[in-house]
Amino acid sequence: MRILLSNDDGVFAPGIQVLARELRKMANVQIVAPDRNRSGASNALTLEAPLRTFTHSNGDIAVMMGTPTDCVFLGVNALMQPKPDIVVSGINAGPNLGDDVIYSGTVAAAMEGRHLGLPALAISLNGQRHYDTAAAAGCAILQALQRVPLRTGRVLNINVPDLPMSEIKGYRVTRCGRRHPSDQVITQKDPRGETIYWIGPLAGVLDAGPDTDFSAIEQGYISITVLDADLTAHRTQEKLADWLKLAEVALPC
Repeated sequence: MRILLSNDDGVFAPGIQVLARELRKMANVQIVAPDRNRSGASNALTLEAPLRTFTHSNGDIAVMMGTPTDCVFLGVNALMQPKPDIVVSGINAGPNLGDDVIYSGTVAAAMEGRHLGLPALAISLNGQRHYDTAAAAGCAILQALQRVPLRTGRVLNINVPDLPMSEIKGYRVTRCGRRHPSDQVITQKDPRGETIYWIGPLAGVLDAGPDTDFSAIEQGYISITVLDADLTAHRTQEKLADWLKLAEVALPC
């Protein structure tokens, strides 16, 4: 198996290095990751500036100023030859649950792999201690995929409790929960007296039903959620069509 490994925490982040160490016991692994922390970059793709790379002495490739999506795009199309069999993103330092997946660079890297026609996993740890647990879970899922392929054309978003493996209760197939809308903006003054703004922390959980990723993590289970890049709200298309007829929306003059 040839694995392209990326993340959004940066090439030297402990999560990606621990995962690479474990994956290399079972596969050919090439790290292509941002040269710095790009958390929250979502699916941003750099189009108005050239990208440069730096190959470290251990073979890991850093994309200078690159986003997670940049890294996977370059990794699949230019930097890893022959091309990878699968894209793995993580281990993220912190969970990607519920609405977090919209902003997550970790999930975006996996989504780019799927967009380029490859199976893809995003792996996140609900904390910053037990990376070994998340790495073991990721390896177990990859080994299972080798034994029994899962051809969904979707991304598997895997969230792991920050616990020793001996305390993990198992796996759960989950849906994305929801957070309350975030509304905190922290206002400060820079040394020149100009106003600067910081985006505040994530809001609390709104929907943590028993079938959600939030619930699984809280109860000590590894959460696996199938994510699709198709944002079409299929179940409301007919409702929209009926509304267009009822509202008699006119073309602009």
